[in-house]
Amino acid sequence: MTASVSAFQLLPAVGRHLRLAFLLLLVSGLAAATDRPRVLVTTDGEVDDECSMVRFLLYANEWDVEAIINSSSQYHWQGSKLWAGTDWVHRYLDAYQAVHANLVRHDPRYPTAEFLRSRLYVGNIKAEGEMEEITPGSQRIVEVLLDRRDPRPVWVQAWGGTNTLARALKTIEEQHPDRREEVARKLRLYLIWEQDDTYQRYIRPNWGRFGIQTIISDQFIVFFYHWKKYLPARQQTFLAAPWMNTHILENHGPLCARYPARRAGEPGFAAGDFRSEGDSAAFLHTVPNGLRSEASPDWGGWGGRFVRVRENTWLDPVSEPGYQYPDGRWYTQTAWGRARLRKEIPNDAALTAYLEPQWRWLEAIQNDFAARADWCVKEFKEANHAPVVTVAGPLHRTVRPGQRVDLVASATDPDGDTLTCLWWQYAEADSADARVTIEAADSRDRAYFTVPREPGRQIHIILEVTDRGAPPLVAYQRLVFDIR
Repeated sequence: MTASVSAFQLLPAVGRHLRLAFLLLLVSGLAAATDRPRVLVTTDGEVDDECSMVRFLLYANEWDVEAIINSSSQYHWQGSKLWAGTDWVHRYLDAYQAVHANLVRHDPRYPTAEFLRSRLYVGNIKAEGEMEEITPGSQRIVEVLLDRRDPRPVWVQAWGGTNTLARALKTIEEQHPDRREEVARKLRLYLIWEQDDTYQRYIRPNWGRFGIQTIISDQFIVFFYHWKKYLPARQQTFLAAPWMNTHILENHGPLCARYPARRAGEPGFAAGDFRSEGDSAAFLHTVPNGLRSEASPDWGGWGGRFVRVRENTWLDPVSEPGYQYPDGRWYTQTAWGRARLRKEIPNDAALTAYLEPQWRWLEAIQNDFAARADWCVKEFKEANHAPVVTVAGPLHRTVRPGQRVDLVASATDPDGDTLTCLWWQYAEADSADARVTIEAADSRDRAYFTVPREPGRQIHIILEVTDRGAPPLVAYQRLVFDIR
């Protein structure tokens, strides 16, 4: 609500030809408020968390932010050599506040910096894996999970360790044992590795039977410090200094200016090269871009694609013949990609392929980031905005073997840009063996395919609509077909 009020107050500063559009956005935003993802961040304050925080704030219009909690990890805790303190987020919120008035010209749902400051908490920070102390951060998690007024799922992101979350769950176990199943149904976890042992030591043995959906990502290393060692050349272009300087770091206001990119003299890097955003995949997974990846971890999207390994725990797909996932932690010592990287295999095609579920979206992700950086400083008519796409018919359908399925959609662009369309089968996400042929795949109203004779299987078709703005932006719709 804070964001909406701020937008309304700023309407006089917007050109008259845009005011009606803003009012419509306001009404639609209020109507759809209950559909917005709820996100809760725990962060250990590493420098790549700072990079991720810049991007996170530029996407703050897409979610209801329940909390940003300072926590710890095996790498960072209070008193450790690289500890960032508990006030580092404030510096980024000060910069966000300076560009907020311009951001709401592009989307009135951007929350105020004041509101986001009210969502800052300090969690369990005193030692790696410390989960005995009840902290303001752990209590905030308890409050959010026990609040029956809002039934929406809560996406808890661990940018560091899980100890503050573990303390919150222990409090619920001790004080509200009868509500554990209810809490588990609401909870969604996206962990950037297991950066302490509290998931294995407490959460898994004490809450595993409740089936909390848990993604533990190793694919995030696409955005990791060593990206030059395994990303394809084209994807590296969108992280290299020329692109970063032009689209993010220079002339985009104080928030983007704070982005801690590589500096001159750092071995192997140019000034302005992307440093690392090891935590961004955790929130990219929840960006409502039409891919609907939040429906199931194996559907795939901007936060990667995962396979169920045990219980309701989802890890990265490993194609190595005979590979056995570890019984315990999935982290820097055991995760397949990080272990493979330590082998230092030149031009390691297997590692590049392993990371493809994440890097396949990198160009679209970075262009979307660049557009939002423009929103910090440009008027609405000077910046680009994503197309709006609608598919005819339900997004999830039952079909028969041999049936012709027509694919029909409409698309508009807020800026009047020319749009291109592509329908494609997301074969890695579906269970059908067949690779279907989509006729007229570049048409919004004449495309079709024939259902393969594989009853009991599922097909995922993605509609990808790209505008010709600068930077080009993509909108998606995913159609899922159950063959009966």
